[in-house]
Amino acid sequence: MTTCTPRAAWITLLRRLHFYIGLFVGPFIFAAALTGTLYVATPQLEEAIYAQALNGTMQGEPQSLAAQVAIAQQVTGGHLRLHAVRPGLEPGDTTRVMFADPALAASEHRAIFIDPVTLAIKGDMPVYGTSGILPLRQWIDYAHRSLLLGEVGRIYSELAASWMWVAALGGIALWWFTRPRRRLNNPVQNHRRLHVTLGWLLLAGMLLFSATGLTWSQWAGGNVDKMRAAFGWLTPQLNAQLHGPRQLHDEHADHHGGMVMPETRVDIRQFDAVLQTAQQAGLNALRLEIRPPKDAQHGWTVTEIDRRWPTQVDAIAVDPATRQVTDRTRFADFPLMAKLTRWGVDFHMGILLGLPNQLLLIGFGAGLCLMIVIGYRLWWIRRPASPSVSPAQTLVHCWLMLSVRGRVSVVLLAIALGLAMPVLGGSLLLFMLIDWLRWVHASRTVFTQSVD
Repeated sequence: MTTCTPRAAWITLLRRLHFYIGLFVGPFIFAAALTGTLYVATPQLEEAIYAQALNGTMQGEPQSLAAQVAIAQQVTGGHLRLHAVRPGLEPGDTTRVMFADPALAASEHRAIFIDPVTLAIKGDMPVYGTSGILPLRQWIDYAHRSLLLGEVGRIYSELAASWMWVAALGGIALWWFTRPRRRLNNPVQNHRRLHVTLGWLLLAGMLLFSATGLTWSQWAGGNVDKMRAAFGWLTPQLNAQLHGPRQLHDEHADHHGGMVMPETRVDIRQFDAVLQTAQQAGLNALRLEIRPPKDAQHGWTVTEIDRRWPTQVDAIAVDPATRQVTDRTRFADFPLMAKLTRWGVDFHMGILLGLPNQLLLIGFGAGLCLMIVIGYRLWWIRRPASPSVSPAQTLVHCWLMLSVRGRVSVVLLAIALGLAMPVLGGSLLLFMLIDWLRWVHASRTVFTQSVD
């Protein structure tokens, strides 16, 4: 076995791992970056496409919420459970009356758009999640989340999020230890220089989006929630029970399947009184969501849903009998980590700072896609003229070049990361299986050639 210095052994291992990530995971990171960029780039397009549903009469006295809900119930035939109402509080906005429709997927609701002034029906379509995105961006969101393959497809986005931070930090470390002492002008170094420059520019974004993406993921996300619970980082949730303890909130509930609530008769005449109570209690955002009680043991809830800056997500619970506020949550009182989580999620979705947030994420997504393409181009330029099989071109060989302490450290680190991020661990095992088969084949080939 060829010997080398510890530094050279680590660099060789890092280079081989970075190559494998780029080769096998790079396409998935590219798909996530492309669909994510489309998602944050299309709010204005969505508003233009669905302008009929979103825009109502600019002038005139709004009708009561009860009258608006009654019209929406007539459209649905009164057979669907009323889920929530988002009043059109600004002139020209429509009111969104949402129903739980068993024909729709989890976190989707059928929304009837009502003109508050004329009570005209402006639209009837499915909406998704707390953000209330409409069909165009909903389709893009499903593509970003699962490549339109359902729950199985979510593995792809978790794979991308699990490896992106490793690729980013590993690439920077690899550049640091192998950077040329003087500037060289040739195709390889020019492509490498551009690849590294983009890596430095996008490093913070790759780390942030990898972290926030993992919190949404199927398996690693559960471990993140356990860690947050252990450190007391979960967000306080509004207690809508008339008698009961406060619970904790999952910021990513939009991306999980919702619970089917029992059928409850709702007195729609209370919507206006509950809205008035909320405004008197200090909920002054122009984007509100009112939910009726889900059963006799729960009250009404009113939540601010404006996640732009400054963030407005305060909420209150209202007793339907007395119309008194029974509980409330204030964003100002959230623990620091809960605030950072809220801001991180909203930044990831491109809504925290409005247009500047959008433009920044569009630039990031385009840059990440370009960096991946350049990485493939760099590999193509550097590929050997004639394919050769060598044990030195495997992770197994690189690992064996390390000291005993180094080998043990790599194994322990791989196990820890695999337990924390199961998709990363599973894909790493797959990489190692392929690599081991290549190493065995290459070793036999070299041995046979030496004997001949």
